[in-house]
Amino acid sequence: MSGLPHPAWLGLVFVALLAWPFLSPNDYVTLLGVGFLVNVGLVVGLNLVAGYCGQVSLCHATFFGLGAYASGVLAARYGWDPMAGLPAAVALASLGAVIIGIPALRLHGHYLAMATLGFSAIMTVMFNELVSLTGGPNGLLGVPGFVRDFGHPVDMPLGQYLVAWCYAGLCMLIALRLLASRTGRTMRAITFSELAAGGLGVDTARVKIAIFVLAAAMAGAGGWVYVHVNQFASPETFGFLRSVLLLTAVAIGGWGRFWGPLPGALVLTMTPEVLGRFHDFEMLIFGGALVLVLLAYPGGLAALGAALRGRLRRARA
Repeated sequence: MSGLPHPAWLGLVFVALLAWPFLSPNDYVTLLGVGFLVNVGLVVGLNLVAGYCGQVSLCHATFFGLGAYASGVLAARYGWDPMAGLPAAVALASLGAVIIGIPALRLHGHYLAMATLGFSAIMTVMFNELVSLTGGPNGLLGVPGFVRDFGHPVDMPLGQYLVAWCYAGLCMLIALRLLASRTGRTMRAITFSELAAGGLGVDTARVKIAIFVLAAAMAGAGGWVYVHVNQFASPETFGFLRSVLLLTAVAIGGWGRFWGPLPGALVLTMTPEVLGRFHDFEMLIFGGALVLVLLAYPGGLAALGAALRGRLRRARA
């Protein structure tokens, strides 16, 4: 497991990300930045579960979808203010995590993965079948954008980017504080040996469930950002494939590395843009690239920087 960054480095990254929309040449590039920041928040949460707790979850996109549909349905069907939908998005995603987490996180290995996969399949069917609420396979239409506050158009690309920036930044700050706490040390202990951690008096089941629910809440908030930026939600966006891609982003960025979600989310965001012309072979190319990255750098792209710094120190010595 890698060490935690100095807060000054985190602040520098926040400032650099904040400058992006002011440097981007057009709204399309700014909206790509919005997608990147949403993916950062999603991968941060999944990294806590899979990278730091060693629990393979294949339903993270489901929590993303629960948050999106919770706020989107309330706004499109019942006229709720989009900002008021955030607590509902977080609450529904957290409730889903509690329902599946209490029984599933007592399992291990492939059994846990299969349990979360089953939950993902069930929720995908519900997203498609509850046509009166979700719009079914055609998607949820008529979702309003973010409201205008203080006379500034929050529903424009710049405003949307700032909302996504706040979301990703909050997720990273929560992760930093959590990992620097006693709970963070407990999470690392569970990863190395859950049996040994339990022998030391750690309630491993409670810790895993708490982190699972926290990650789901982060994903639910990401769904809230997504649905009001795109003003649309479709079941295929929150299916099993999206969960696999998110887990892949964690692996590419680096399991259990604080900075891992940044390169992982960047790869996840840019791959469809770069490989769009090879639509039929997109997953094949993406899978091949993943294998090459993990063979060359088992620690993920976040470990590459540490390896280069180590080489520089040895060269100077």
